[in-house]
Order: sequence, then C-alpha cells, then structure tokens
Amino acid sequence: MEIKDGVDMHESYQELRTWREKVMPGLIPDPEQLNVCHDQLISRTIRLAEERVEMEQGKPPAPFAFYLMGSAGRCEQSIWSDQDHGLIFEGGRVDQDYFLSLGAEIKRGLAAVGYEECEGDVMSSNPVWCQPKEEMKQQVSGWLQQEDWQALRHMQIFFDSRVLAGGKDMLQPVKNGIFTTLHEQPHLYQRLVENVKYMKKGKGVFGQLLPEQKGSRQGSVDLKQTIYFPFVNAARLLAFYKQLYVPSTLSRYADLEEDFPELRFYKQQFHEFLQFRLHKAGESDGYGGVHYVPVHSLKTEEKKQLKSWMKYGHQAFEYARTVLSKEGVL
Repeated sequence: MEIKDGVDMHESYQELRTWREKVMPGLIPDPEQLNVCHDQLISRTIRLAEERVEMEQGKPPAPFAFYLMGSAGRCEQSIWSDQDHGLIFEGGRVDQDYFLSLGAEIKRGLAAVGYEECEGDVMSSNPVWCQPKEEMKQQVSGWLQQEDWQALRHMQIFFDSRVLAGGKDMLQPVKNGIFTTLHEQPHLYQRLVENVKYMKKGKGVFGQLLPEQKGSRQGSVDLKQTIYFPFVNAARLLAFYKQLYVPSTLSRYADLEEDFPELRFYKQQFHEFLQFRLHKAGESDGYGGVHYVPVHSLKTEEKKQLKSWMKYGHQAFEYARTVLSKEGVL
C-alpha cells in the first residue's frame, strides 16, 4: 500500500497516530520516504481539521496556504518531530479569526497525532504566524530591519518554509521581499551572520567529545547545536545571497554547487550526518532525544566521525562567511 493511500483511509486523529506508530519505525533506513510519510500525515491532519472547522464556521473566507518551517520545512525531520507551521491567506485582517480557529484545530490535531507543540509557539494558532499575505510580507521585511535578535531569528525561521497545502505560490512574494531588502541594504548580511555565528563547542582542547554536563541529557552529545545547525546556517546564508527559494539544506547545497563547487564536499558530509542522526533517532525516547546521542553508546569509529562532522560544519559556515566577504556584503 502506498503511504498516501494508507494515510487517507483514516478518519480521526487517533487513527492517524496509531498508523504512524506502526509504520514510521520501518522507514528509518529511508530518510526521503520518512519525510514523505510526515508530509502525508500532516496533510491528512490538516484536512480533518478543516472539516471540523467548516462544520462549525463554514468554508474558508479566502484562499489560503498552510506552510511548514523548521526541520519539516527543510524536509529534514527525524522519526520524531515537533510542530513548526503557519497559515497565510488572501484577503485582510477581517478574515484572521477564522484562520486562527483553523490554526488552533490544526495544532490540536497534530498534537493528537504525535507532533509535540513548538516550545517557541511557532504555530498557525499564533497571530504572528497566521497573517494575510500582504501583512505577512510587511512583517517579515520588518523583522529584517529590526535590531532585535528575536525578530531576525523569526525571519530566518520563516525563510526555511514551504507550502504543504493550499496556494503553492503564496510564500514567494514574501520571500521576494526578503531578497529585495537584502539587495538594497547589503549591510544587513552582517546582522544575519551575527545572528547565527555562535556554535556550541562539541570537542574539548584535547579532542575529546564534550557531552552535556547536567540535566536529563547528561552524558550525551548535542548533535543539533554542534553539527546540524552549522551546516544548515551556512547553506541558508548563501541561499539569501543567491536568492534561492528552496528550503531544503541539501537542495540548497546542490543549487549552490554551480557557483561554489567547494560545497559539494560539505553537501556529502551533511547527507551522511543526516543518515547517522536518523539511525540513532530510532533508539531515542521521543522528540527530546532525537538531537542527542549518549557518548557511552558510541563506537570508537562513530566518535571519530562525529568529531569530523563538527569540524566540517564549522568549515562550511566559515566558507559561507568568506564568500559573503569576498562578494562585498560583509
């Protein structure tokens, strides 16, 4: 049975959760199929949420699109994933209450299916992420102009977005606004770099892995902060500069290779890391554990590989910064 057929036959959030728990563990060896499965599960959840809201409030008052951000937007989800999503719609502020209700039902449905709510409230139930198209464009461009660190972070979160349901082209004008602002005010690249330049140390002065020293993840290496983010941030910085709409990190590296052939090596390293992370995620205890791996569980060769990826992630970021500097925008 095709994944889509398996998902579409279910008529409740609980049925979808049961199907997910049965099917997803078997997709760990195939990251592409795993992300297809996530997309189909989320799409079906959205449809069920739409039906519930339509029964109470009628049809949507304007065309709209549901979009994903974060690892879901980048097609880089592990077996466990939290929620990062928004709604964008035609029309005006008068229609927002309807879509906020839809966003709240989508949030509830996804939680029931097994997607934890986003701790930062980056969800379509939040007015910040549920906006008319023109207002969203103004908001995102405004984030880029603000001195506030959080505003710039929001802009970068939005940039890693893609439409999953609804009007496929609705995000493009918003991203065009980002590109236009950066082209007209290239000094803003410095702030983009400053916003993501901090990289958590994963290795000590003697080359040993540095695990968490306290808390529930004590003794585990933070893969997200020490490896994943440096690769992702490097590709995003260059995607801003080359005006790439695609949110996937691997796709960004692939598109950038023509101008920057050195990135081919980093693309391959990132791909191998994603395979490793997904394999280890199968041993995790939920979303909170997918980004950590206990040092004691690692073989000698795996420890060596993690150290190499940490080095390559930092190199990729420095390469991106060097390119922007040579291009005269830093």
